[in-house]
Amino acid sequence: MNSAQRIWIKSPLATLDSTCAGGLVVEGTRIAEVLAAGETPAAPVDQVFDAREHVLLPGLINSHHHFYQTLTRAFPAALNKSLFSWLKSLYPVWARLGEEMVEVSTQVALAELLLSGCTTASDHHYLFPQGLENAIDIQMAQAQKMGMRVHLTRGSMSLGEEDGGLPPQSTVQDEDAIMADSERLIQRYHQAEEGAMSRVALAPCSPFSVSESLMQASARLAEKHNVRLHTHLAETHDETDFCIKMFGLRPLDYLEKVGWLSDRVWLAHGIHFNEEEIRRLGAAGTGICHCPSSNMLLASGLCPTLDLERAGSPVGLGVDGSASNDGSNMIQEVRQAFLLGRLRYDAAEITHQKVLFWATEGSARCLGRTDLGALRVGMQADIALFRLDELRFAGAGDPLAALVLCGAHKADRVMVAGRWRVTDGAIEGFDLQALIERQKSLARKLAA
Repeated sequence: MNSAQRIWIKSPLATLDSTCAGGLVVEGTRIAEVLAAGETPAAPVDQVFDAREHVLLPGLINSHHHFYQTLTRAFPAALNKSLFSWLKSLYPVWARLGEEMVEVSTQVALAELLLSGCTTASDHHYLFPQGLENAIDIQMAQAQKMGMRVHLTRGSMSLGEEDGGLPPQSTVQDEDAIMADSERLIQRYHQAEEGAMSRVALAPCSPFSVSESLMQASARLAEKHNVRLHTHLAETHDETDFCIKMFGLRPLDYLEKVGWLSDRVWLAHGIHFNEEEIRRLGAAGTGICHCPSSNMLLASGLCPTLDLERAGSPVGLGVDGSASNDGSNMIQEVRQAFLLGRLRYDAAEITHQKVLFWATEGSARCLGRTDLGALRVGMQADIALFRLDELRFAGAGDPLAALVLCGAHKADRVMVAGRWRVTDGAIEGFDLQALIERQKSLARKLAA
């Protein structure tokens, strides 16, 4: 698309931000104008998209995922288990991952996310068995083909069963190799500039799968290159017990000891914090990615989202892995966050606007992005448009609320960096059925 082309997305049915009731104008990769009701563009436009039947949102942002897990959805050996036993049943399976499996599972996850209105995805890949050392390179290539914005985290596991950790030895790596590859990936793929399509973060998997020295070394490397840090933390009571037994510390105390309690960090799950720990997280500006479906499936607990947010922590949303969700649908995850949040907080506090904020600007803050997550002049033109013409929406009064309450599950149109990637509910130039067949074949092979 010509960088000077101007597109008017005109008069949406509803929007998250009432200031753009007249729509917005996209010029190149950015939002050039935001129009109030009745306003028209200040300069001529090349295209007009009539959005009278669409709800307009900023592109949804998924701040925690495991793409490779699309290969092990509803896996028989992992059913009806909590986190630690669930992981032990799946680690030996995931240890057999190959390059084609990473390629196809990444395509599946990105396609599913894109079709659900997601324009930016963060993935946490921490499995590098022998022969799969270039897993992040494969993911980057697939994201570029899909035209999606990604924050790929170079995960790691160095503490195997022989060292008191949870994962089998075949899935862990030498710490020097981890650090060398982390630096290589930052130098090759990390785009620090505004509007970046690819960024890299460092993400040792969890306190029960990496050493203290790797956590510290990762923090130093992240500071050196000014990239972000990510890990799982405070997901289950088993994790708390492990940290106390292994390190003599609760998970957050351990995090602080290794130099990770800062605004460079966002954490996945963040369920089991006490009041004092929530205050410390907020004071540090450490982000939390809430993963409601995964937390429900594994019976892990309920994230204290509003308490964290009030303390000062950015709160975002993530679908988590497709073996603990078992899907990659961001707009459905918004509904889960809405319903689950009302088990803990008052109905007037957990609103449809609040959970949509977590899925957009909240997740952007977790990822350290100030150019994504909102419909404002100068922001990146990442946009999701939803129609309300399905049976599930029949009789709905408030269009924006209907997306959440009535259970929207697919976007009609999605734009990333000013480029339409989904049109009429289909990904531009993409053979979805062929991908499904490849995925099914590889899932059977992995399970064999």
